[in-house]
Amino acid sequence: MTGNIENKIKTVSELAVISASLREQGKKVILCHGVFDLLHIGHIRYLNQAKEYGDILIVSLTPDRFVDKGPDRPAFTETLRAEALASLGETDYVTINEWATAEETLRLIRPNVYAKGDEFKSVEDDPTGKIGPEAAVVREIGAELVFTSDIVFSSSNLINRYLSKNSEELDEYLKMFRKRYDLESLLGMLDRMNDLKVLVVGDTILDEYQIATTLGKSSKDPILALKYQSHELYAGGALAVANHVANFAGEVTLLSMLGDTDRYEEFIREKLNPKIVPYFFTRPKSPTTLKRRFIDGYSLSKVLEIYVMNDDPLPENVEQGLCKQLEQLLGSYDIVLVADFGHGFISQAMVNILSEKAPYLAVNTQANAGNRGFNTIGKYPHVDFFSLAEHELRLETRDQVSELRPLLFDVGDRLGVKLGLVTQGSRGCSLYNPANEFVRVPSFNSSVVDRVGAGDALFSVAAMAACMGLHEELIGFLGNVAGSLAVQIMGNDRSISKQAMRKYITATLK
Repeated sequence: MTGNIENKIKTVSELAVISASLREQGKKVILCHGVFDLLHIGHIRYLNQAKEYGDILIVSLTPDRFVDKGPDRPAFTETLRAEALASLGETDYVTINEWATAEETLRLIRPNVYAKGDEFKSVEDDPTGKIGPEAAVVREIGAELVFTSDIVFSSSNLINRYLSKNSEELDEYLKMFRKRYDLESLLGMLDRMNDLKVLVVGDTILDEYQIATTLGKSSKDPILALKYQSHELYAGGALAVANHVANFAGEVTLLSMLGDTDRYEEFIREKLNPKIVPYFFTRPKSPTTLKRRFIDGYSLSKVLEIYVMNDDPLPENVEQGLCKQLEQLLGSYDIVLVADFGHGFISQAMVNILSEKAPYLAVNTQANAGNRGFNTIGKYPHVDFFSLAEHELRLETRDQVSELRPLLFDVGDRLGVKLGLVTQGSRGCSLYNPANEFVRVPSFNSSVVDRVGAGDALFSVAAMAACMGLHEELIGFLGNVAGSLAVQIMGNDRSISKQAMRKYITATLK
């Protein structure tokens, strides 16, 4: 990097001081903001036009951790993007932003002019949802908001065409998919989810991550020694499912259970989306279920997992209260999502009520170390939709070797499903519809940070899409997008938002 380029790149706080000094000298400061992932002629024309509104052009770019434009983005790191921008003659200063949006940067740098591209001119149609808040800050600091006008180029389109990391299978699939479905109709399907009233039923689980450095084997005992670094607590299980759903559906109610010791209720209510109406029953003489995972800080691999829970059958009076509450709630919703982790909350009496009376029953039964494979979908007499991992379907059929397709048909027919979905990791997912039979949707590339919670995200979105009567290919597509976004998140640190889904789909289909 040459000295001239290096001198152009500053921190936001440094530019706040520089900008104030420039304004005192009577200079007119312009700020442009964006991702600038693949610097192209559209960007150059945008910056050239922006420079015409003043004397000094400052460009801030979105840091890597906040770029949510789809799989494997950004293609270039924030350092390389900053260097590319600084090499342009139009730019006087470049900074890597410290936040997801430009609002705080605007307040600190206080430009005279904030310039955006022509594609953002309509605040109402802005797909990012950021222009409205940024425009409010522009008014707050007394600056001018201007829009450049030129041919709109797309970094996402160029990256997909020339720098794609997709497998040949995925590229071919997306070519066919683009011919069958247009972008606006797909995004409209996400908006239509707002019409749904959803009841989520399932186990409350707290996921505790103990981050540690692996020291190695103890010198005295045959155990692995770890050095503590930090810890995080996440709202998982049915809490995570409800949070995902709440970002799309119009109304969301949660029916779950907490312990009377180590209850964590204040933390749980704080982590729930405010629109969720929770009904929490209490399991006596029990903690709220917590899974404590020890994570190697370097690789993020899980070293050990400890379950803190009581999975004994519920006391009769508690079970009766739950069943009564469930029956009272069922008639008020379009769909019931059951996140069944097999930790003793969902009794057979509840299963029977759900199978008989739910308006549209979507179920995910999970096989994990805590239920040792006893918790399979077959305990439900009937479901309208299920989402299972392949190994969970094979546990239900007691078949490790046969092709997946006949197993999915067999279980789907036995449960009378309208749609059955099976996730297959890097191979995507397969779906069975008794009318249209079998569809497979490949997985999307994604930088995997943590696979915990990916199935819950996929289930949440796919179940709502299934209830809406969408074609099974669309259900698999939307579910895979949600799963791909979820594996980029540590634990359940945040839920999958509609905005993130819209951006991912837009970037993938351009």
